Amino acid sequence: MPAPRLRFAPSPTGYLHVGGARTALFNWLYARHAGGVFVLRIEDTDVGRSSWDMVAGILDGLRWLGLDWDEGPEVGGAHGPYFQSQRLDRYRAMAERLVADGHAYYCYCSPEELKQRRQEAERRAEVWEYDGACRSLTAEDLAAREASGAPRAIRFKVPEGRTAFTDLVHGSVEFDNANLEDFVVLRSDLSPTYHLSVVVDDIDMAITHVVRGDDHVSNTPKQVLLYRAFGVPVPEFAHVPLILGPDKRRLSKRHGATSVMEYQRQGYLPEAMVNFLALLGWSPGTDQELFTRDELIAAFSLGGISSSNAVFNPEKLDWFNNQHIARLRAEEIATRIRPVLEEAGLWSDDYAGAGREWFFRVIDLLKPRAHRLQDFATHGGAFLSPTIAYDPAAVRKHLSPDLAPEVAALADLLAQVDPFDAPKVEAALRGLAGQLGIKAARLIHATRVALTGQSVSPSLFDVVAVMGRERTVERLRQLERFLRGTTASPST
Repeated sequence: MPAPRLRFAPSPTGYLHVGGARTALFNWLYARHAGGVFVLRIEDTDVGRSSWDMVAGILDGLRWLGLDWDEGPEVGGAHGPYFQSQRLDRYRAMAERLVADGHAYYCYCSPEELKQRRQEAERRAEVWEYDGACRSLTAEDLAAREASGAPRAIRFKVPEGRTAFTDLVHGSVEFDNANLEDFVVLRSDLSPTYHLSVVVDDIDMAITHVVRGDDHVSNTPKQVLLYRAFGVPVPEFAHVPLILGPDKRRLSKRHGATSVMEYQRQGYLPEAMVNFLALLGWSPGTDQELFTRDELIAAFSLGGISSSNAVFNPEKLDWFNNQHIARLRAEEIATRIRPVLEEAGLWSDDYAGAGREWFFRVIDLLKPRAHRLQDFATHGGAFLSPTIAYDPAAVRKHLSPDLAPEVAALADLLAQVDPFDAPKVEAALRGLAGQLGIKAARLIHATRVALTGQSVSPSLFDVVAVMGRERTVERLRQLERFLRGTTASPST
């Protein structure tokens, strides 16, 4: 069997959105799994709404996800050009071929005439479809219209009977051709319709599998008829389920970000996004949820695609991101979070130099609780900034003026603890609590606020060990001054 050829064919009328990215991913995964070819084609015939900025945005989104293409823009290939706007002459020639072969005819009905017929049908409470008025024009009629210079479109002549195809997701699908009107393939302004351009492109680019959204099922019978009229094999079709929001309505901006690159800006890893998108409508047939890219390629099959709609769960995406962050080495995370820390004013070149190992310890401490890359800035400020800000809620919950002597005693004690590591610090704190006749939790909560400004953090004693003796003692003394009222609440 020849290697399969699949394509992703976005319209550059908007940025790469979640649904398009999932479709691209399924095509890419199958191509890579089967040793095939992944083609990127830009369907930019809607000149008024298409723009190069949108094309660039789509390419950026695919690159961020790691979905490289074998043929297409910036890569080239033997089946180009890969922009529909550069293929208009080809579509016109193929439309004329349909006429010459008896599969299509010239239609001289003006938009005004068609509108009037539609309105008349609506007044009769009927569903209007083109009535084939130009289908049986005589040679004399055609000659007269041509001589008058009347604008003409080209309509496909839908045959009687039924059109059936096998969908790799839904199984056997069949349409009654009586419900299909003779559809336009070339408009009177010589621009192709979607049905013609997509079929001609797939023929010229030798596409063997068409994997696309369920909303295209109704387009498929018309395209099957076109493939057959051109005398070429019909590709395999796989219509994948739609993506719904948590409210079970089609995913849209009301559910949050839909642009793939917005998820990059929000601190998601491409590995996590790919993992998450792959499981929106596809199952490996096992309970495995976490996949590397190579594992997805090895496991993917079109047979694993579900016929049921998928639900986009932001909390599940956060979970995937947390899990993939946890899999990364500190050195890799450091590279990825540097822009985030720079934006937050928390980066120091020392973290790439003499302070590198300490910086990695901070990352390893924070990464179990990090759901997005920005969390390293949010939770890392206590370590990476020379100043500390107390959360008012943490102050109200855990601090009171009578803690000042106890905090001072702890600062004095920790200044002497040796070695300054988590077990020794914990033993010292608990020992002091026993001597003072108080619960250790009282000192633990106060120390957490002193060091992080928050009431929640990683294990306090791990925080203390990474923070180091000098900064730990200084922040305890700073808290003591605050509790005694000799300084205002520290802030950044």
